[in-house]
Amino acid sequence: MAESIDIRELNNRIEQQSLFVSNLTMGMDQVIVGQKHLVESLLIGLLSDGHVLLEGVPGLAKTLAIKTLASLIDAKYSRIQFTPDLLPADVIGTMVYSQKDESFQVKKGPVFANFILADEINRAPAKVQSALLESMQERQVTIGNDTFKLPNPFLVLATQNPIEQEGTYQLPEAQVDRFMLKVIIDYPKIEEEKLIIRQNINERKIEVKSILKSEEVVEARKVVRQVYIDEKIEKYIVDIVFATRFPEKYDLKDLQGLISFGGSPRASINLALASRAYAFIKRRGYVVPEDIRSVAHDVLRHRIGLTYEAEANNINSDEIISRILNKVEVP
Repeated sequence: MAESIDIRELNNRIEQQSLFVSNLTMGMDQVIVGQKHLVESLLIGLLSDGHVLLEGVPGLAKTLAIKTLASLIDAKYSRIQFTPDLLPADVIGTMVYSQKDESFQVKKGPVFANFILADEINRAPAKVQSALLESMQERQVTIGNDTFKLPNPFLVLATQNPIEQEGTYQLPEAQVDRFMLKVIIDYPKIEEEKLIIRQNINERKIEVKSILKSEEVVEARKVVRQVYIDEKIEKYIVDIVFATRFPEKYDLKDLQGLISFGGSPRASINLALASRAYAFIKRRGYVVPEDIRSVAHDVLRHRIGLTYEAEANNINSDEIISRILNKVEVP
């Protein structure tokens, strides 16, 4: 009985403290037409302290969505356009010689911001990608002999174009694993596209004002971590991830030849964190199986390795995840 009262009390508290989510969503909707899943995914990344990789063809408002979110939060924003000639120093900063002081001084790069838009991350060589990904994982940057902490909150929102392969450098599996979510963005619906045209030909620019301070985001993250996850839900998360590693144990023998490697423990952690944030967005104080199913594709799609057999049969990781979700027992 005490537990149910606690849950009720937690539910009420989270309902009160998640009010700003509606304001953020409304602010995003003023600029972004449709793309509900994209907006939801950005909010999950923001509330879970996890980085987001957006994949979609050009012109689907990936950059605009990230810029709008950064504008709604009173925080420092940096946009880094990744190109083949970019150097690590262009991202993290470098040592500059000062003739006046006759010494080297640190000149910090654009990575020292709260929101980083890494535009077309797969256009830069591995050296530059690893410089950014190190700061994503360690939340710090070393320039010369000095190590600098990155600001809090620190969120990397990277975009990549899946169709163009010329002049691109594919992100290695270990580096892609640093992203909490990999979100695939699709074309808008017909009615949405009509509205997009109308908004753009009217030349009426919508300016959004900041409605949230960066300190409030840090506080909201603490509340998200209080969202209750039952033991049965934990087992469900572990079962889903283990089914990507040992499909035969979950009566999915046909997947054995399609998966070269499954999700790491990072997949389980991120599945729990993302489902917590999703419950918070839905203004609930506890996680239900439907929350996990809603975030599973975005959390797992870049963490499952496919064999040549899967690629030859045009089977992608999304199909494998769907089959796992349909088979693993729901608590």
